[in-house]
Amino acid sequence: MGDKHLARPGDTYGSMIPYVVPASLELFQGPSVGVIELPTRLDWTSNNRYDLADLDEAIGLYNRVISEASTEADLIEYLNRDVLLALWPRLRLPRRCAERWVAAFPQLG
Repeated sequence: MGDKHLARPGDTYGSMIPYVVPASLELFQGPSVGVIELPTRLDWTSNNRYDLADLDEAIGLYNRVISEASTEADLIEYLNRDVLLALWPRLRLPRRCAERWVAAFPQLG
């Protein structure tokens, strides 16, 4: 393990989370309609089903997947580029996560 993964004085738990940022938004061809059930690795709550027709549920799904994904494959499976672009201004992501995504994709800012 490299030094970049070691905690240093002043680090917080949030500063150590390795948020996944995809290589390209074009990879996101996931569902844009329907009900999505997330696996436990992404949503360990009892309410892990999200109806994309419901704005609040769609926002909840995207918040959850983006902040909890541990691989690019998780992002690709559940996210849709057009839905992401429409929802981005309404998402409430951890600050460091949102900053990493905007740095990679300025069009989100």
